[in-house]
Amino acid sequence: MDHDLHPDLHRDLHALLPGRGVASRRQALGLMLGAGYAAAAAPVMAQQAIATPADGLSAGEVSFAVNGTPVHAYRAAPQGRTDLPVVLVVSEIFGVHEYIADVCRRLAHAGYLAIAPDLFARQGDPGSYGEVARLMSELISKVPDAQVMADLDGAVQWAGANGGDLQKVAVTGFCWGGRITWLYAAHGPVKAGVAWYGRLVGQASALTPKQPVDVAPILKAPVLGLYGGQDGGIPLDTVDKMKAALSDGSAAAKRSTFVIYPDAPHAFHADYRASYRKSAAEDGWSRMLAWFREHGVA
Repeated sequence: MDHDLHPDLHRDLHALLPGRGVASRRQALGLMLGAGYAAAAAPVMAQQAIATPADGLSAGEVSFAVNGTPVHAYRAAPQGRTDLPVVLVVSEIFGVHEYIADVCRRLAHAGYLAIAPDLFARQGDPGSYGEVARLMSELISKVPDAQVMADLDGAVQWAGANGGDLQKVAVTGFCWGGRITWLYAAHGPVKAGVAWYGRLVGQASALTPKQPVDVAPILKAPVLGLYGGQDGGIPLDTVDKMKAALSDGSAAAKRSTFVIYPDAPHAFHADYRASYRKSAAEDGWSRMLAWFREHGVA
């Protein structure tokens, strides 16, 4: 089925599923944001997944309106605190399931208001798909970048009205969300971004008119790119192209940088999947928090 995909999505598919076919076995899913794991991400290594408690946090589902349409999100924050720095968390193609919720809780324990909006709801439910190829061709390929930017803007506004300090906003994202992180750093009111293995180049389309390499020169916030040297979908020569584009850009572009983990594959931070690499994931996490502090989001 994946032969019908747009070439960029085709490459993403094979990065997500190195060395094996598309998963077809459905798994039990939670019905709310942050519950269960995505069926299309099978096989899920739930026994190795990090489980961060919500003790001392306000955590769970919230919603806000964007152009009259409700957008649901998972948020976590230190309980009873205000004027918190804010981190937008942008999911993989699998949506806001337990892994993304756990990332939000980890950030909340580090002192942030973390919010992960469901950016796919208008097009469908990623959790209802058991095959990555169908998920990408039937849902992900139909999500406009402009819609995503507006929904992230809405998440920022919600955070500002619910204990967040809008002078201290950052964005981070994984895979699909890594690409969005670069785009939002050129679009939105953030002071820093951290992109985990997000695609950097690609073909323009009506719904995705710009790629990170296209907006690199006009970044409004510096981005730290965390990438794997063994990522089958993101060749290192595309990182070189991005570095060249950044070097001729804005002050924020020039402050952006990359860390390459030579032995890490795609999705090395995804602790619920076989691609997880503990050393690279933990190092990247430490670098992310340091990047936020360095750029005034702490």
